[in-house]
Amino acid sequence: MIHFIDEDMINQEIVANSQRLMILDVYADWCMPCQMLAPVLAELDKKYKDLQVYKINADESTNFTTMNNINSIPTLIFYKDGEEKERVVGLNSLDKLSSIVESYLNIED
Repeated sequence: MIHFIDEDMINQEIVANSQRLMILDVYADWCMPCQMLAPVLAELDKKYKDLQVYKINADESTNFTTMNNINSIPTLIFYKDGEEKERVVGLNSLDKLSSIVESYLNIED
């Protein structure tokens, strides 16, 4: 299940999910690539039980975007063990994102 979150709760969720891989999708409602990425994230969420997907609205979370140097959306931030591991900016395919997820979950083909 994909969770929507605000900037006041993000650090708490990163800590709470530190044992799992977490993707934070920084998006905006008006952003077409963000809308196109939504079903890809839903598929990832369904495919990997050890993955937690969160979405944060950039327009409503300007402090978060400023403090984290987010200049483009969509931006996906991958967290593991309570810390940022990787960022992916822009629209990406299910295959590419699956490959990144599997590298952090140590899944072999």
